[in-house]
Order: sequence, then C-alpha cells, then structure tokens
Amino acid sequence: ERIAASRMDAFRRFVNQRHALQLADYPALHAWSVAQREAFWQAIVDFFEVRFTQQPEAVLREGQAMPSAHWFPGATLNFAEHLLRRRDEHPALVAIGEDGSREQLSYAELATHVAGLQQSLKAAGVGIGDRVAAFMPNTWQTVVGMLATASLGATWSSCSPDFGTQGVIDRFGQIEPKVLIAAAGYRYAGKNLDLTAKLNEILERLPSLQQLVVVPYSNPAAKAGNFRSAARVSLWQDFYQAGGEPQFTPVSFEQPLYILYSSGTTGVPKCIVHGVGGTLLQHVKELGLHTDLTADDTLFYYTTCGWMMWNWLVSGLALGASLVLFDGSPFHPGAERLIDLIDAENISLFGTSAKFIAALEKAGAKPRETHRLSRLKAILSTGSPLAHESFEYVYRDIKADLCLSSISGGTDIVSCFALGNPTLPVWRGELQCKGL
Repeated sequence: ERIAASRMDAFRRFVNQRHALQLADYPALHAWSVAQREAFWQAIVDFFEVRFTQQPEAVLREGQAMPSAHWFPGATLNFAEHLLRRRDEHPALVAIGEDGSREQLSYAELATHVAGLQQSLKAAGVGIGDRVAAFMPNTWQTVVGMLATASLGATWSSCSPDFGTQGVIDRFGQIEPKVLIAAAGYRYAGKNLDLTAKLNEILERLPSLQQLVVVPYSNPAAKAGNFRSAARVSLWQDFYQAGGEPQFTPVSFEQPLYILYSSGTTGVPKCIVHGVGGTLLQHVKELGLHTDLTADDTLFYYTTCGWMMWNWLVSGLALGASLVLFDGSPFHPGAERLIDLIDAENISLFGTSAKFIAALEKAGAKPRETHRLSRLKAILSTGSPLAHESFEYVYRDIKADLCLSSISGGTDIVSCFALGNPTLPVWRGELQCKGL
C-alpha cells in the first residue's frame, strides 16, 4: 500500500500511460530514464508542472562533447517563482535556534518578506548575473536572501559563520559580490560568538562590494557603525521593508543560480556554478520521487549554509512542504536535541550525517523508548558511508517502520548520484538505488 501511494510509483504509471509502455518496476524505469533522456526530463517537467515563461525550442541540443549539450534551449523560467508557488498560511519555514528561539513563516509571509528584500536589492543595483553572497547561519533570513536574489535573476553564494576568515575570502574574493548579507554573530555549543572582527577582516578584501546588510542575529547590540567598509552598510531591519508581491524575472534555463565551491584541499577552492533549470529539475526529482516529499510533509536536514545540503533542503519549498531550519550544535545541551525536535515539530523526513547516527548510538540514545516519532517516515544520511551497525541501530532503537536512505551526492552536481527510494527494500550497508 505504501509503495502504491508513493510519488515514485505514480511517476512510473504516468510514464507508462504517456508513452504506452509497460515499465513494471524501478529498475525498468531507471533503464528507461537513461536510454530516453529527453523523454525522461520532459516527463519530470510535466509531472511536477514546471512552468516556462518562454517555451523551449527542444528538450536537448547535443554537441560533440558533454559541455556542449544544451538542455531546454530557448526556455526561460524563474527559480524563486517555483519555490513560492504556494501562498497560503501553511508553515513554509520554522527556524529554531540553539537557545530554543523559534520563528515561523507561512508561505504567504515568506512571499511578503521576499518581496520586501527584492525591492531593496533592486534599489542597490542587483540584476541578472550579479552576485549576492551570504555569510550566515541557517536561519529564515538566509532563505529569504536566496529567494530574493533568485527572483531578480541574480546568483547566490553562501558560506557559514564557522568558516575561517581566509576561507571566506578565498571563496567570495573570486566571485566579486555586489551585496553581502552577513550575521553579526552566531551561537554554537552554548556560546554566543561575535563576528564583528572577522567580518571587518573579510570586508577589507572585497573591493567589489557595494552594499553590506548586517543581520543582528545573536548579537542584538550590532550597529552599522561597527563595520568598516567602503560599501553602504545597513542593518537588516533598516534595509528592507516587507510588503507587496514579489516579481519574478524570467532567465534562461542555464542562467547561473548558485555558486558552490570545492573543498579547497588542492589550493584555493574552485567555483562550481549551477544553473537555474538544472538545479530545479534535479531537486524536484530527488525530493519528490526519491524521498517522497509531499506538501503535507515536514522536512529537516541538519546542515549549515556552507554545505550543498542547504541548497537541497531549501528546494523542498518547490513541493509545498514545511522546512525546519536549525542553527547550532546538534548535541547541545544533550545528545537528544534533534530527536526532541522531531517530536516538537512533527518532522516526517529527518536528514543528518552518518557520523551523527553513530554518535547517537555511542551516547546510548534509544529514541524508540523515549520519543513518539509519530510522523517520522524517513531518515536520510549522507556525508560518509553509513555503517552496517548504524542501519541496525536505527531499526532497533529509533523506529522499525521507516525508510532509512543512505544517500551520496556531490557539490559538483548540487544533488545526488545514489539515493533512497520509497518503492525498494533497504539492505544494511547499502545505498538503495542510482538516481533516475
């Protein structure tokens, strides 16, 4: 019954009906998706109702080598528009701080915030192709910043506040942002950390910057005058006035949406640019089919804004789900901090790292005995391979009736190569399947 009710199975039936096929199971569907690339990606567009402002001339225009392949040439669309399709009072973002603070934005409120920031970014000269960078914790302001940037056809790039000064300069120095959104402080493991000095060092090395927007997060005493920059400096609450309806600038399918970075183990981190259309299609495919995310679900991933899983998590908005954002240590004040969050926020899809699951077992946590976990239907794990023992621990001590998906992806594709599947069995020590 669960398989028949999954979106993955609905997609298989959709493909069979449309192409008069008889694909009986996932392996057959996967083989078709490889052999019939154009039909497959068009089916993703249609199944998830991706809207092009201008229709494509073709699905794929292939050249002689891989970089010369062009998907959906001639098509225009807007990424933020697809993430803000829902406009009701349903929770879009729930931002939880380590100190227990909780802020909630409905889809309607989120759109209003995006409209306000969009107007201010536009007034600051941000347009198609400009870069907006963020040095921010995982909070609702960061998501609003990304959506406002994408709504204008500009390009977003983020680092988290735990990055060293040089690490931030190595990344942002290459992309020459016009605007930087930065937190004045952040919290970790019970400490309030002031970012003023670090930010001033970074600002000295970003000559292209025209506007600094300071979010007084965890540092309410922050003043614009504390920051030395040739750019205009504004506090978040002064920079934008929430209100109105966001406008969406259509851009080409390949227009740069995100700039991510390689790890920097072999010299300065390399910029990795992801396009608007490719990111959207990959993410709705993975979240909608492989993790079975629906508009009734609550999705959580423990991540910072310096990891591609943040970009992946935020795309859950395209499916109308509620996202839980957490900023802080996953073990403060105790090992069960995030397990408490599953119950408090009724999380149905919980994402974490293999290291976290191993640490939870080591701490002797048995959530099955101490927590309800009533809506939890899937646990996703990435970052490193999930050990056999961790599979056993999850089913024995967390919940017997869920889909445990060890997933593997990359910054280079801002998505996954191998991942979960609600229609397949889970075998200990294995990833369930290759992605469609």
